[in-house]
Amino acid sequence: MATGNKARFGNYVQLSAAALALAFGASEFQAAETQPAAPGKDVFQVSIHVDAARSKGEMTPIWRFFGYDEPNYTYSQEGVRLLGELAKLGTHPVYIRTHHLLTSGDGSPALKWGSTGIYSEDARGEPVYNFAIIDRIFDTYRHLGLRPFVELGFMPEALSSHPQDYPRNPASNQTIWPGAGFSYPPKDYVKWSALCEQLARHCLERYGAAEVEQWWWEVWNEPNINYWKGTPQEYHKLYDFAVAGVRRAIPTARVGGPHTAGGPGGRFLRDFLLHCLHGTNYVTGRKGSPLDFVAFHAKGSPRFTNGHVRMGISAQLKNIDDGMAVVAAFPELRDKPVILGESDPEGCAACRGPQLNYRNGTMYSSYTAASFARKYELADRHGVNFQGAVTWAFTFPGQPLFAGYRQLASGGLDLPVLNVFRMFGQMRGRRLAVKSSAEIGLESIIARGVRDAPDVGALASMNDEKLCILAWHYHDDDVAGPEAMVTLSVDGLPWSSHAAILSHYRVDAAHSNAYEAWKRIGSPDSPTPAQRTALEQAGQLALLGPPETIRIINGRMQLKFTLPRQAVSLLIVKPSQ
Repeated sequence: MATGNKARFGNYVQLSAAALALAFGASEFQAAETQPAAPGKDVFQVSIHVDAARSKGEMTPIWRFFGYDEPNYTYSQEGVRLLGELAKLGTHPVYIRTHHLLTSGDGSPALKWGSTGIYSEDARGEPVYNFAIIDRIFDTYRHLGLRPFVELGFMPEALSSHPQDYPRNPASNQTIWPGAGFSYPPKDYVKWSALCEQLARHCLERYGAAEVEQWWWEVWNEPNINYWKGTPQEYHKLYDFAVAGVRRAIPTARVGGPHTAGGPGGRFLRDFLLHCLHGTNYVTGRKGSPLDFVAFHAKGSPRFTNGHVRMGISAQLKNIDDGMAVVAAFPELRDKPVILGESDPEGCAACRGPQLNYRNGTMYSSYTAASFARKYELADRHGVNFQGAVTWAFTFPGQPLFAGYRQLASGGLDLPVLNVFRMFGQMRGRRLAVKSSAEIGLESIIARGVRDAPDVGALASMNDEKLCILAWHYHDDDVAGPEAMVTLSVDGLPWSSHAAILSHYRVDAAHSNAYEAWKRIGSPDSPTPAQRTALEQAGQLALLGPPETIRIINGRMQLKFTLPRQAVSLLIVKPSQ
């Protein structure tokens, strides 16, 4: 890669066969194929057309939100490293959402658990606030240039109306979810409101108004399932008192909710919106409650069948379709930001099992590319102000390498899916009209998933600097299949130049894939220093081949490339100077 490109793309590297051979042994790697497949190879033809003159709206960076259950992993060595990688993803700030910010405990980390010990009471029942752990979490974000997506939950032990069985040593008990005492309403809503106010005021004093006004403040998590053991009306009350507390400290704070779980969340979401728009506020007694954004969750449902994983992309897209339909039914919410507070192929990041074996490899990365493109389509369909989708995946310190959790990195080694987010981070400007002869239509993919022909499609963006085209080859079934021979054409380029520089980045079995590289050296539990260095490089976003000059004639360009099953390509085209 040229020096200028290295400076522009930071950690994105092209890892040569020679470098890999030096680290792993010459027999382990071969140079990647950069030419179209040889005649007779098992391929099928695909035509993708991009109309650079036709905008579909802004390329909103919906991908720049991430979350995880375990807040105390934030400041672990692996957590800080990964957060640093997320901070580099693009020009827009990245937001981080975590559970358990208000949960009682000493900060000991465990799977699906965390605590900050922010609130207790003295012998007289007076509040005692301790911000030490939550400061460590938020300071880590801010030091790296990230911003908190502040989740006000769960209930501190001293405030819980049902403190019985409050988890004491969750590290030795992995059955705490969905919890007990921390899932109940407060025994005193005024004290609950004061807790929210004191946290907001502390953040205001520590980070400044200009900063905290850019945060998102939300109340609780998935109150329509077992994370909330109160009634819907009690959640409305919880919300009103929490928002009142935050707004007393930061009158301009962005507040919202309800972060309902997908599937069963439609009625709960609708009733919550009715409360905020037309109900009686539990604090003021007046009509309505502040609502600056609407958030709900959407999950897929993979299963293990006939010896392989079959993804459930249709379930996730249907959750999004249903939730956006609820929001769109309220004209008053037309301009309110909509955020998918969790948006993933399934629901349990810290779980493992045969149906979850897609996570380490290119099934997860190709699914992510195909599903995010459809999120834009669904927002277009419903006319909602779609601003973000939180990917609920992080890292799990202390676990074996590539243990099978839903994560972005394992033991400091980036997974292929993280490189798709690096691709997204390069896309900005206008979102362009794209047509593919092998894409599965939105209605079909919601109804039936991708069970017959594969889905080969693209998402494109353009600004004054560059054209970006992200192409994927996805199928629900995690089995081998033929490659796609893609003929890509672009019309309507506004450039006067007759030539452009093409940089082609790739995520597949041989590129941007530390997991496959690790398997090729025998899946060591403890790689040698030289192996680890090469694996870290293998986990970065890699070029398929050297940048090349291509011709542009009358605003049109055309090129061909092969796209293997489960592969994702990012083509960046810049006019020659």
